[in-house]
Amino acid sequence: MDSVGMYGLCGCTAKSKMKCDSRWEIPASETAPTSAYSSPARSLGDTGITPLSPSHIVNDADPNVSEQQTFLVVVAIDFGTTSSGYAYSFTKEPECIHVMRRWEGGDPGVSNQKTPTTILLTPERKFHSFGYAARDFYHDLDPNEAKQWLYLEKFKMKLHTTGDLTMDTDLTAANGKKVKALEIFAYALQYFKEQALKELSDQAGSEFENSDVRWVITVPAIWKQPAKQFMRQAAYQAGLASPENAEQLIIALEPEAASIYCRKLRLHQMIELSSKAAVNGYSSGDTVGAGFAQAKEHIRRNRQSRTFLVENVIGEIWSELEEGDKYVVVDSGGGTVDLTVHQIRLPEGHLKELYKATGGPYGSLGVDYEFEKLLCKIFGEDFIEQFKIKRPAAWVDLMIAFESRKRAAAPDRTNPLNITLPFSFIDYYKKFRGHSVEHALRKSNVDFVKWSSQGMLRMSPDAMNALFKPTIDSIIEHLRDLFQKPEVSTVKFLFLVGGFAEAPLLQQAVQAAFGDKCRIIIPQDVGLTILKGAVLFGLDPAVIKVRRSPLTYGVGVLNRYVEGKHPPEKLLVKDGTRWCTDVFDKFISADQSVALGELVKRSYTPAKPSQLVIVINIYSSECDDVSFITDPGVKKCGTLRLDLTGTSGTAVPARREIQTLMQFGDTEIKATAVDIATAKSVKVGIDFLNY
Repeated sequence: MDSVGMYGLCGCTAKSKMKCDSRWEIPASETAPTSAYSSPARSLGDTGITPLSPSHIVNDADPNVSEQQTFLVVVAIDFGTTSSGYAYSFTKEPECIHVMRRWEGGDPGVSNQKTPTTILLTPERKFHSFGYAARDFYHDLDPNEAKQWLYLEKFKMKLHTTGDLTMDTDLTAANGKKVKALEIFAYALQYFKEQALKELSDQAGSEFENSDVRWVITVPAIWKQPAKQFMRQAAYQAGLASPENAEQLIIALEPEAASIYCRKLRLHQMIELSSKAAVNGYSSGDTVGAGFAQAKEHIRRNRQSRTFLVENVIGEIWSELEEGDKYVVVDSGGGTVDLTVHQIRLPEGHLKELYKATGGPYGSLGVDYEFEKLLCKIFGEDFIEQFKIKRPAAWVDLMIAFESRKRAAAPDRTNPLNITLPFSFIDYYKKFRGHSVEHALRKSNVDFVKWSSQGMLRMSPDAMNALFKPTIDSIIEHLRDLFQKPEVSTVKFLFLVGGFAEAPLLQQAVQAAFGDKCRIIIPQDVGLTILKGAVLFGLDPAVIKVRRSPLTYGVGVLNRYVEGKHPPEKLLVKDGTRWCTDVFDKFISADQSVALGELVKRSYTPAKPSQLVIVINIYSSECDDVSFITDPGVKKCGTLRLDLTGTSGTAVPARREIQTLMQFGDTEIKATAVDIATAKSVKVGIDFLNY
């Protein structure tokens, strides 16, 4: 009974701290001389609690976790770095997935089943428009007026790249002004909410209520926990759900959503790139581009219909999988590439995450950055920076022109790609440098890029392909590393999904590197794979049965002090008992397999019977090997404050049981503390943004 005790912070101010500390007798002789070191335990207001038993009960699932609410429809939002969209399915017709209405606007050569992830705020910082509408309005503004408006694009990457993400993290608009990230994400989600509810109401012929909708928002699996939580907070602010009705919103991991959709694929809905077999008439002898062109034509013909039928069967490819078979999903989007390894579990065909999600910022944005670097090389970094600030709308125009040519890049292309330079670029450059764009190109010695008298940059196919190379090389290298892992060596399939998977250059690189190791499959409408899979996930969230925990979780406890084992500065003496403070008591380790709904329970008792409040602090770390809550990288991420005052007339046992439970396996984690004597309980979601 004497090995562990839990403690809580009393939340005292600096003035009252000494008064609190006086209840802990810490003789000078009993503690090591420390200067800057400050233990959280030094500010304890109450004695800790000790375990009733060395309890570590793991349940497969909590029987109380049942579907509380029935929803009429599931709406999934694929919130992408470069483009976004939504799709939905009525729970009474789960085999029909409806993709949203066609968007107003659109670009030549680019499908408009999604809309650009662009948002425009008025000079007063009020929401104005989203997507093509935002881009077109911004583009039509007078250049001087445009400087007053706040235009943001590709802002999702900020959640991946910000190490210390908080609710106050800022984004920078095209005109250089700062705006709160939470506000922008909430505006974007609110826009999708209004669009979807309007479309549903039009279909139903009567007002559709938000309470009838289960929302699913997709995020990259490699995102850290704060970013996933940030998306949930933005959704609450947008009114999709509320903390009191949290189950109305599911945060889905993008490769998982893709995995769920790929299970349903029929032969005519996919292209196989690998040299392992011929599928659907496309053998490996065909060029990647030719097979994909046929598939695109098939999609174009069916594009007028926005309803996809998903048969309630396992697809032919999937039916070849046996118990224990492994496959990897490579989700290549605008901002990130996400790699997830799944294993099939029969008889239901549930999925088990076999190896924790890996990846990095190797999305198609990397190609845009390379183009920007090329422009800096030709015209000078100082000019490009000034042009972006002084002519923000023209810079957007230039990147739109590049985007459509980027999509025309292919391994077997022979003719050059022409990128139109906006007139204001040519004009501003002449004013800035005193000579022409043509002169700059001649002087730059950049191979394969020429000036066309029609006002265009003429890029040879080799020059365009060179812009793709660093990003594609990073993806291939990351996949090679993944295939070295013992868990991944016997992968049967590789599913290539996400918007960047449409790029023939990426397809060819993956085929060349891994076509002899496994079968490489691309769903036909590859840009919508995640969206459709997210709808299926919302209809049946239990399809993912086992995940890997991205972090180590535990609570701060007191252990009996052991001379020689524990650091002297952790020694604390109370009522003659020598305690080691700040011990990290582990609930679950990073990369440990966790079943959906799995509970880890511990039982404790207050060391001091008169204690009225217990505060349990929860900590997380990316490392598995954690000893103390003061170790580097350990972060506080939750607090359970439990009121222990007994109800009148209730006999409180001398050894009072406080049960602490953590529920894992979902994309979010919940913690609960229960006072067994009074049945009082307190719940908390793990919070990475407010600590």
